[in-house]
Amino acid sequence: MARTVILGAGIAGHTAALHLRRMLPKEHDVVVVAPNANWNWIPSNIWVGVGRMSQKKVVFPLAPVYRRKGIEFHQALATEIHGEGDADDPTPYVVVRYTDASRAGEVGRLSYDYLVNATGPKLNFAATPGLGPEANSWSVCTAGHAAQAARALQDVVERLRSGTPQTLLIGMGHGTCTCQGAAFEYTFNVEHELVQAGVRDRAEVIYITNESQLGDFGMDGMNFGTKDGVVPSRVFTESLFAERGVKAIMAAHVERVEPGAVHYELVDGTKGEQRFDFAMLLPPFRGADLAAYDRDGADITAEVFAPSGFMKVDADYTPKPYEEWRASDWPRTYQSVRYVNVWAAGIAFAPPHQMSRPRTSPNGTAIAPAPPRTGMPSGVIGRAVAQTIAGRIRHGADSTVHTASMAEMGAACIASAGTGLLRGQAAAMTVYPIIPDPETYGESGRDTKETYGEIGLSGHWMKLMLHYLFIYKAKARPLWFLIPE
Repeated sequence: MARTVILGAGIAGHTAALHLRRMLPKEHDVVVVAPNANWNWIPSNIWVGVGRMSQKKVVFPLAPVYRRKGIEFHQALATEIHGEGDADDPTPYVVVRYTDASRAGEVGRLSYDYLVNATGPKLNFAATPGLGPEANSWSVCTAGHAAQAARALQDVVERLRSGTPQTLLIGMGHGTCTCQGAAFEYTFNVEHELVQAGVRDRAEVIYITNESQLGDFGMDGMNFGTKDGVVPSRVFTESLFAERGVKAIMAAHVERVEPGAVHYELVDGTKGEQRFDFAMLLPPFRGADLAAYDRDGADITAEVFAPSGFMKVDADYTPKPYEEWRASDWPRTYQSVRYVNVWAAGIAFAPPHQMSRPRTSPNGTAIAPAPPRTGMPSGVIGRAVAQTIAGRIRHGADSTVHTASMAEMGAACIASAGTGLLRGQAAAMTVYPIIPDPETYGESGRDTKETYGEIGLSGHWMKLMLHYLFIYKAKARPLWFLIPE
C-alpha cells in the first residue's frame, strides 16, 4: 500500500487528487491537506466582485466530494516537510496545523510515500504598506474578498447616482505582481457595470500596472495571428482601453496605499500619487512559507525552496540575462531538486525566471510582472504529476515519467470584459507555447497560427459555459475526467 499526500486543494492539488484516486486501486491512500473547507473557482470571482454572481455559485465544500470519492481530507495548514523522517524513524512526514473548528490549532503529522506540494500562493498584502481588505484597498483573490469589493462598488455607484464624481483605481498593488489578466478583467467588468447603471460619465476608471505595455500580461506580450496578418496583443488591448475610455498608469510599483491615495514609482524613477474613491489592487504572491528539515533536524529550507517560498524543481535556476533565457530553462517533471518522491504542482513551483523582460528603476526597484501559471497550466501540471505517481505505485521506479512543460504547452484564456447574456463581452485568447521560444518560432516567440484572440458576446457565453463546466468537473460528477484541464 502506498500513501500520497497532496498539500493544497486549488486547481492543481484538487485535479491531482481526483485523477490519482481514479487511477489507483482503493488499497492505496490519497490524502489532501488544505486550510480552507471550500473549493473556489477563482476565475469567476470577478463576477462576484461586481455583484453579478453570488459567493455560493463559485465555491462548494470539499469534504463531501472527498468522502464520496474515497479521499482522506484534513482541513489543515502544512507547515513543515521532513522528507527523510527523523533520527528515530526514516518515514517521511509533514507537520500540519488544523484549521477546522473542531481541531483548530491542533498540530499533527502525516506520513507519506509520495508528496505533492500544490499549496498555491500566499497573498502577500504585507509587501505593500496599506494594501488589502484589512487596510485601504479591495481584492478579488478570494470569494469573500470579491463579495466585499462588490459591496464597496455598489456604494460608489450610489454616490455616482447622487451626482458625486468618483475615481476608481484597479490593478497591481506591487511592482512584482502577477495575474494582470484578473485585474484587466475586473477593470472592464467594473466599467461595464458603470455603463449599465447609467453613471459612466461621472466616473474615471484608471488601470495601474507593472506591465511595460498594455497586453503584456506577464507573458512578454503575444502576437495574434489573424486573416489580415499578425496583430500584437498591445494593439488589441490598447484599442479596448481607448474604446472604453479607461486610462492606464504603466510600469508602476505601488509603494504604499493610504486612505484614498496610492503612492507609486515608475520604472524611470519618477514618483507619483493617484487619488481614488475605490481601489481594487491585487497583491504579489509568495510561497506558502513551508519549512524543510533533514533527518537530524537541520533546517534545509533554502535547499528545497527558492527565496520566494516556491519549491525548486527540475528547472535551470542559473542566473542569466534576459537575452540568454531559453524555453528549456522551464521544468518538465516538477520533481523536487532534493527529493525523488516529492513534486510541486501549479503555482507552488519556483519558476526559473520571468517571461517578460525584467526592469528595474534607477532607485533599484524591480518593476516587472511575475510569470503567470494559474488556471489551465495548473490543471495540466496537476494531472501529469498524478500520472507519474500512479505509474510509480503501479509499475515501480522505472515507470513512465509524465511531463507538462509550459514551453511545450498551449493555453486558452477567456478574459471577461463585462457580463450579461445580451450585452456581455469577453476576449477569447489562445497561446502556444505559453513560454516564449524565439529559437523555434522566431521573433514572435510563439506559433501565430495557434496564438490568436477575438472579443465579443460569444466569448462571454463561452466563459459562462466554462464556469459551470469546471464546477461540474471539480465536483467529480459522472464522467468528470472527460472534461479537459
